[in-house]
Amino acid sequence: MLQRPRSPATRFLKIKELVDSGAIGDVRLAMVTLHQQPAPADADPVKRPWRVAPEIAGGGKFLDLASHTLDFLDYLLGPIAQVKGLAGNQAGLYPAEDIVTATWRFASGVQGTGAWCFTAYGDLDVTEIVGSRGKLAFSTFGAEPISLTTADGVSRFAIRNPVHIQQPMIQTVVDELNGVGHCPSTGVSAARTTWVMDEVLREWRTRSGIPLST
Repeated sequence: MLQRPRSPATRFLKIKELVDSGAIGDVRLAMVTLHQQPAPADADPVKRPWRVAPEIAGGGKFLDLASHTLDFLDYLLGPIAQVKGLAGNQAGLYPAEDIVTATWRFASGVQGTGAWCFTAYGDLDVTEIVGSRGKLAFSTFGAEPISLTTADGVSRFAIRNPVHIQQPMIQTVVDELNGVGHCPSTGVSAARTTWVMDEVLREWRTRSGIPLST
């Protein structure tokens, strides 16, 4: 069943609404998977994008892309209290890590796993939130419908992204600065996400001689 909500809520606010309303019961597990094919310029030392240049970005595409998903999970499920990770460079196209795996535990007791591979055969972007009575599946960067699976079947919520994708978030910043609203993303929540990524990459950066960002 495909549903098109009448409210102007964004995809991510809809996901939070579903979790907070108990649509999947008590949350047990969050699983993140992001696979991407390498870009042609990644292996070109002259045209190589800054996102895979550790001297500029501090790492590779993991820092650029995983931050968005991890920040949303912090908003959705609360802070991550414990995290461990592995990273490596399998394809040798650039100096930064091109594969990362991680496990973590939220302060609430919910556990999570993540796998990011940037030299994969195909593209895959899916996060699953598994609960005691169902699960949610959604994309961080795509526009696929949100999928809700319960004993009643599968419901899909098709919510279009804004024309200017960052505008709603920027508006919350402006509203808070003007004293007429609240921005859910703060320097404190950003620092938590940075800490998570630093912990995931700690062992890799130690071996590679790349300093932590904190």
